[in-house]
Amino acid sequence: MKVLAIIPARYASTRFPGKPLAMLGGESIISRVYHRVSRTEGVDDVVVATDDERICDHVESFCDEGAVMMTSEKHSSGTERCGEVVERLERQGYLYDVVINVQGDEPFVEPAQLEALIDCFNDPDVQIATLATSIASTEELLSPNNVKVVFDQNLKALYFSRQPIPFVRDVPVEKWLGHGTYYKHVGIYAFRSQVMEQVCQPVPCPIEQCERLEQLRWLYTGIPITVRLTEHANIGIDTPEDLAIAEKELKK
Repeated sequence: MKVLAIIPARYASTRFPGKPLAMLGGESIISRVYHRVSRTEGVDDVVVATDDERICDHVESFCDEGAVMMTSEKHSSGTERCGEVVERLERQGYLYDVVINVQGDEPFVEPAQLEALIDCFNDPDVQIATLATSIASTEELLSPNNVKVVFDQNLKALYFSRQPIPFVRDVPVEKWLGHGTYYKHVGIYAFRSQVMEQVCQPVPCPIEQCERLEQLRWLYTGIPITVRLTEHANIGIDTPEDLAIAEKELKK
């Protein structure tokens, strides 16, 4: 099984411009992500996909030749950016069985998480795999920034939502965690290469437009998503405040 890991990284973030180049513990965020992904057993190649020359130049300063690729500015998601990379590499004769999408703002991604995703594809029926971790607090459960996921007995995703799901009838919300385990989606995806073109189709579906979650489009169109559980609740960097939290985490 040949595996490609792609790290989409854009400069023009609304809430945190230049985020991939921000320093965390003396090292840029994008450098931390790249080196963690590169240590993953089973990953054959790692490519940073960006639309900004500043990020491209920076990545070239610490990685091997060919490990960064300039991509279109028109992509609306990291998944679409990954799709461009896969298409271009295929035209050059580089073929992969599995493609992993690791966002460039995940400096705490664990190689073990990616290895667990790769392992999912030993099952020939798996088309997309992603991660989830248990929710520990009501505050975390209620935050719309934490995407929740429910899945069936075979760990196939049923739905993703910014709302707490499932709803517990006749029980105050502050007691919901006492009535079962809730799961937060960890937004790292792995795709069988054959489905990349399909998941990159830019036509959203109604539930995706409501929730602003692209994975709902894939479920809506009938592509199953396998969920693998992880104990690691990654700290993503969306804002300067998140960066300050991450700095404190490094010092623990």
